[in-house]
Amino acid sequence: MKNKNVKEFKITANGSLCPPEVAVAIKELYATRPELQGNIRKDDSWIQTYTGKKFYPLNPRIEDIDIEDIAHALSMVCRYTGHCQKFFSVAEHSVLVSYLGDEKFGLLHDGSECYIADIASPIKRMPEFSFYRDIEKNLQTMIYRKFGLISPEPDSLKKADLLMLSTEAYYLLNPLHPEWKIPYKPLPIQVKCLPPAEAKILFLDRFHELFG
Repeated sequence: MKNKNVKEFKITANGSLCPPEVAVAIKELYATRPELQGNIRKDDSWIQTYTGKKFYPLNPRIEDIDIEDIAHALSMVCRYTGHCQKFFSVAEHSVLVSYLGDEKFGLLHDGSECYIADIASPIKRMPEFSFYRDIEKNLQTMIYRKFGLISPEPDSLKKADLLMLSTEAYYLLNPLHPEWKIPYKPLPIQVKCLPPAEAKILFLDRFHELFG
Protein backbone atom coordinates (compact mmCIF):
# COMPACT_ATOMS: atom_id res chain seq x y z
CA MET A 1 0.00 0.00 0.00
CA LYS A 2 1.24 3.47 -0.90
CA ASN A 3 1.87 5.98 1.85
CA LYS A 4 -0.55 8.85 1.26
CA ASN A 5 1.94 11.26 2.78
CA VAL A 6 4.57 10.46 0.13
CA LYS A 7 4.19 12.54 -3.00
CA GLU A 8 4.72 10.67 -6.28
CA PHE A 9 7.27 11.94 -8.79
CA LYS A 10 8.08 11.06 -12.37
CA ILE A 11 11.34 11.43 -14.27
CA THR A 12 11.10 13.86 -17.18
CA ALA A 13 12.91 13.50 -20.51
CA ASN A 14 15.89 15.54 -19.29
CA GLY A 15 16.32 13.40 -16.18
CA SER A 16 14.79 15.72 -13.58
CA LEU A 17 11.96 14.85 -11.18
CA CYS A 18 8.51 16.43 -11.25
CA PRO A 19 5.00 15.66 -9.92
CA PRO A 20 2.74 13.56 -12.19
CA GLU A 21 0.47 16.50 -13.02
CA VAL A 22 3.46 18.50 -14.22
CA ALA A 23 4.68 15.55 -16.31
CA VAL A 24 1.25 15.37 -17.96
CA ALA A 25 1.29 19.11 -18.67
CA ILE A 26 4.76 18.83 -20.23
CA LYS A 27 3.66 15.92 -22.41
CA GLU A 28 0.62 17.88 -23.62
CA LEU A 29 2.79 20.91 -24.36
CA TYR A 30 5.15 18.91 -26.57
CA ALA A 31 2.20 17.27 -28.30
CA THR A 32 0.88 20.68 -29.38
CA ARG A 33 4.30 22.31 -29.93
CA PRO A 34 6.52 19.68 -31.62
CA GLU A 35 9.17 22.26 -32.46
CA LEU A 36 10.03 22.42 -28.76
CA GLN A 37 11.04 18.79 -28.70
CA GLY A 38 14.39 19.69 -30.18
CA ASN A 39 15.39 21.24 -26.87
CA ILE A 40 15.41 17.83 -25.17
CA ARG A 41 18.26 15.72 -26.47
CA LYS A 42 20.57 12.90 -25.59
CA ASP A 43 24.24 13.77 -25.94
CA ASP A 44 25.09 10.43 -27.52
CA SER A 45 22.29 10.21 -30.13
CA TRP A 46 23.69 12.31 -32.95
CA ILE A 47 25.27 11.89 -36.36
CA GLN A 48 27.72 14.09 -38.24
CA THR A 49 26.29 15.37 -41.50
CA TYR A 50 28.08 16.04 -44.78
CA THR A 51 28.40 19.75 -43.94
CA GLY A 52 29.83 18.90 -40.51
CA LYS A 53 26.75 19.52 -38.40
CA LYS A 54 25.99 17.59 -35.23
CA PHE A 55 22.47 16.34 -35.99
CA TYR A 56 20.11 14.65 -33.53
CA PRO A 57 17.69 12.42 -35.54
CA LEU A 58 15.52 11.67 -32.50
CA ASN A 59 15.27 15.31 -31.40
CA PRO A 60 16.04 17.40 -34.49
CA ARG A 61 16.41 21.16 -34.50
CA ILE A 62 15.01 22.96 -37.51
CA GLU A 63 18.12 25.16 -37.76
CA ASP A 64 20.29 22.05 -38.27
CA ILE A 65 18.42 20.97 -41.41
CA ASP A 66 20.49 21.84 -44.48
CA ILE A 67 19.54 21.32 -48.14
CA GLU A 68 23.20 20.58 -48.95
CA ASP A 69 23.13 17.67 -46.49
CA ILE A 70 19.85 16.39 -47.91
CA ALA A 71 21.00 16.58 -51.53
CA HIS A 72 24.35 14.93 -50.82
CA ALA A 73 23.02 12.09 -48.66
CA LEU A 74 20.09 11.25 -50.94
CA SER A 75 22.41 11.17 -53.94
CA MET A 76 24.43 8.46 -52.16
CA VAL A 77 21.43 6.27 -51.18
CA CYS A 78 20.29 3.60 -53.65
CA ARG A 79 16.62 2.78 -54.16
CA TYR A 80 15.20 -0.73 -53.65
CA THR A 81 17.78 -1.53 -50.95
CA GLY A 82 20.34 -1.69 -53.76
CA HIS A 83 18.59 -4.56 -55.56
CA CYS A 84 18.30 -2.87 -58.95
CA GLN A 85 20.21 -3.39 -62.18
CA LYS A 86 22.04 -0.07 -61.86
CA PHE A 87 22.63 2.41 -59.05
CA PHE A 88 19.58 4.66 -58.84
CA SER A 89 19.61 7.30 -56.14
CA VAL A 90 16.82 8.60 -53.94
CA ALA A 91 17.87 12.09 -55.10
CA GLU A 92 17.12 11.29 -58.75
CA HIS A 93 13.86 9.59 -57.74
CA SER A 94 12.82 12.69 -55.79
CA VAL A 95 13.48 14.99 -58.74
CA LEU A 96 11.37 12.79 -61.02
CA VAL A 97 8.51 12.71 -58.50
CA SER A 98 8.65 16.51 -58.33
CA TYR A 99 7.66 16.66 -62.00
CA LEU A 100 4.57 14.51 -61.51
CA GLY A 101 2.70 16.97 -59.31
CA ASP A 102 3.00 18.73 -55.95
CA GLU A 103 6.44 19.82 -57.04
CA LYS A 104 7.91 21.06 -53.75
CA PHE A 105 6.50 18.22 -51.67
CA GLY A 106 7.63 15.77 -54.35
CA LEU A 107 11.23 16.92 -54.21
CA LEU A 108 11.46 16.74 -50.41
CA HIS A 109 9.15 13.79 -49.66
CA ASP A 110 12.03 11.42 -48.87
CA GLY A 111 14.15 14.02 -47.09
CA SER A 112 14.09 12.14 -43.79
CA GLU A 113 16.17 9.38 -45.40
CA CYS A 114 19.05 11.84 -45.34
CA TYR A 115 19.26 11.41 -41.57
CA ILE A 116 17.84 7.94 -40.80
CA ALA A 117 18.31 6.10 -44.12
CA ASP A 118 15.35 3.90 -45.04
CA ILE A 119 13.93 0.48 -44.28
CA ALA A 120 12.42 -1.85 -46.88
CA SER A 121 8.67 -1.20 -47.04
CA PRO A 122 7.53 -4.73 -46.03
CA ILE A 123 9.52 -4.37 -42.81
CA LYS A 124 8.64 -0.74 -42.15
CA ARG A 125 4.93 -1.55 -42.28
CA MET A 126 5.22 -4.11 -39.47
CA PRO A 127 3.72 -3.12 -36.08
CA GLU A 128 7.10 -3.64 -34.42
CA PHE A 129 8.50 -0.74 -36.46
CA SER A 130 5.93 1.85 -35.41
CA PHE A 131 8.72 3.64 -33.52
CA TYR A 132 10.62 4.10 -36.78
CA ARG A 133 7.55 5.47 -38.55
CA ASP A 134 7.08 7.99 -35.73
CA ILE A 135 10.70 9.14 -36.00
CA GLU A 136 10.40 9.36 -39.78
CA LYS A 137 7.17 11.38 -39.60
CA ASN A 138 8.63 13.82 -37.08
CA LEU A 139 11.72 14.38 -39.21
CA GLN A 140 9.76 14.72 -42.43
CA THR A 141 7.35 17.23 -40.89
CA MET A 142 10.25 19.35 -39.67
CA ILE A 143 11.93 19.26 -43.09
CA TYR A 144 8.73 20.48 -44.71
CA ARG A 145 8.44 23.24 -42.11
CA LYS A 146 12.07 24.26 -42.67
CA PHE A 147 11.31 25.03 -46.31
CA GLY A 148 7.91 26.63 -45.80
CA LEU A 149 5.67 23.65 -46.58
CA ILE A 150 2.68 22.93 -44.36
CA SER A 151 1.92 19.31 -43.46
CA PRO A 152 0.13 17.02 -44.06
CA GLU A 153 1.33 15.95 -47.49
CA PRO A 154 -1.20 16.41 -50.31
CA ASP A 155 -3.08 13.23 -51.22
CA SER A 156 -1.85 13.41 -54.82
CA LEU A 157 1.77 13.01 -53.67
CA LYS A 158 1.22 9.34 -52.85
CA LYS A 159 -0.03 8.67 -56.37
CA ALA A 160 2.94 10.49 -57.88
CA ASP A 161 5.33 8.47 -55.72
CA LEU A 162 3.68 5.16 -56.67
CA LEU A 163 3.61 6.12 -60.35
CA MET A 164 7.36 6.74 -60.23
CA LEU A 165 7.88 3.52 -58.29
CA SER A 166 6.02 1.59 -61.00
CA THR A 167 8.17 3.16 -63.70
CA GLU A 168 11.45 2.55 -61.87
CA ALA A 169 10.55 -1.03 -61.01
CA TYR A 170 9.63 -1.80 -64.62
CA TYR A 171 12.94 -0.55 -65.97
CA LEU A 172 15.33 -1.31 -63.11
CA LEU A 173 13.99 -4.57 -61.66
CA ASN A 174 13.03 -6.06 -65.00
CA PRO A 175 12.26 -8.91 -65.30
CA LEU A 176 9.96 -8.41 -62.35
CA HIS A 177 9.08 -11.33 -60.10
CA PRO A 178 5.57 -12.64 -61.01
CA GLU A 179 4.28 -11.59 -57.60
CA TRP A 180 5.65 -8.04 -57.92
CA LYS A 181 2.46 -6.12 -58.79
CA ILE A 182 3.15 -2.55 -59.91
CA PRO A 183 0.23 -0.22 -59.05
CA TYR A 184 0.32 1.87 -62.27
CA LYS A 185 1.30 1.55 -65.92
CA PRO A 186 4.96 2.63 -66.28
CA LEU A 187 5.62 6.02 -67.80
CA PRO A 188 7.43 6.11 -71.16
CA ILE A 189 10.41 8.03 -69.76
CA GLN A 190 14.13 7.40 -69.52
CA VAL A 191 15.48 6.57 -66.07
CA LYS A 192 19.05 7.83 -66.35
CA CYS A 193 20.59 6.27 -63.22
CA LEU A 194 22.94 9.19 -62.65
CA PRO A 195 26.08 8.79 -60.53
CA PRO A 196 25.89 10.45 -57.09
CA ALA A 197 27.73 13.67 -58.01
CA GLU A 198 25.40 14.33 -60.96
CA ALA A 199 22.28 13.34 -59.03
CA LYS A 200 23.23 15.80 -56.29
CA ILE A 201 23.58 18.65 -58.80
CA LEU A 202 20.26 17.70 -60.40
CA PHE A 203 18.55 17.75 -56.99
CA LEU A 204 20.03 21.13 -55.97
CA ASP A 205 19.21 22.69 -59.34
CA ARG A 206 15.61 21.54 -59.01
CA PHE A 207 15.47 22.83 -55.43
CA HIS A 208 16.64 26.32 -56.45
CA GLU A 209 14.21 26.29 -59.37
CA LEU A 210 11.28 25.54 -57.07
CA PHE A 211 12.25 27.42 -53.91
CA GLY A 212 14.31 30.29 -55.31
